[in-house]
Formats: sequence, structure tokens, C-alpha cells
Amino acid sequence: MKITIEAPVKADLNTVWAAWNNPEDIKQWNAASDDWHTTQSSVDLREGGTFSSRMEAKDGSAGFDFEGTYTRIVAQKIIEYRLGDGRDVKVEFTGGADGVLVRETFEAESQNDRELQRRGWQAILDNFARHVEAKDVAGTAGN
Repeated sequence: MKITIEAPVKADLNTVWAAWNNPEDIKQWNAASDDWHTTQSSVDLREGGTFSSRMEAKDGSAGFDFEGTYTRIVAQKIIEYRLGDGRDVKVEFTGGADGVLVRETFEAESQNDRELQRRGWQAILDNFARHVEAKDVAGTAGN
């Protein structure tokens, strides 16, 4: 079962692509709720390269590694990867006049309700959009 989520991001494609793939940015946006955060992130953005994000509850009660291997990269357009549990994910970046539409399609896992998974991934993607838009505004404020 595949689930697709998307979010418009009001920023240019270069800014969106960089924030998606920069470990320091990832630590700022990669959480589904305010009581979680990403404490470590690494990215080797190339086919066969790996990524890892350590996601933890802020109270220290839980944590897990979200990691996988990149299977296809089309610069500033598509990132495909396989998670450690074998599920595939595709992320598409489509530029337009008002910014970039980011669409993620992922295979649902069997342990959690599909709607819960959709909401969690959507919350992270929404955080990403807010982070990039705030960063883009801050970056252009000095110009």
C-alpha cells in the first residue's frame, strides 16, 4: 500500500533542494510533533549512498534511526531511496511560479495504521515547508 503526501513550498528550487539534503537543516525540520527532534543527521546524496537521521523524544523516552540507501537521484527533481526495512520512497520536487511542490510517495509499513502514518509524514513535510519558507525570508531580508 502506497501513501502520497505533498506540500507547496514558497521558495526557489535551489533553496528547497539544499534544505532537504543538508544535515543541519534536517535537524531543524525533521519531526512530526514538537515533543520530538532529530539529534543527528548524515547524508551521502548519490545513488548507493546512505542517509541516517536519529529521531528522539525530547523527554528521552524513545528514539529510533530513520535510515536508508539512495537508489535514484535526479538533481533537483527526484530522490528515491530504500529504507532499512525494505520499503521504497520517492520524493519529487516540481518547480513553479509560486515555489516548489514537494510530493512524497512511500510504502506503508504494517505495524501502524495507514492514516497515522500519513499524518506523521505529512506533519514532517509541513515542518519542512515552514522551515524553508522562514529560512528563505531570513536569507532575503538582508538584501
